Amino acid sequence: MVVRNERIALSDDEVDRIFRALADATRRDIVRRTLTGPASVSQLAATYDMSFAAVQKHVAVLEGAGLVTKQPQGRERLVHGNPATLQRAQTLLDEYERIWRGRVAQLDALLEDD
Repeated sequence: MVVRNERIALSDDEVDRIFRALADATRRDIVRRTLTGPASVSQLAATYDMSFAAVQKHVAVLEGAGLVTKQPQGRERLVHGNPATLQRAQTLLDEYERIWRGRVAQLDALLEDD
């Protein structure tokens, strides 16, 4: 299923990648940190009780989902949060909420008629 709307167009694979990436607490924290400012993978690794390689893998999952980008700066690669992808996910969730609120309103109308 491809979710279509004038503001978003996400395939099932894109939705799966985004929400699978956000399902992990460490990855959500990396997104939160990088939305407030860029950080190198080394800086991120220093804040977690895991190896540099493990943090690098988390960043790769986030990058694959489009939630962060990496840009070279000298010998380091800075990780930047991507608010546009979060906005697309939020728009999708808003669409689901609109659908469910519509269904609840229909149910309410049916119950009021009885």
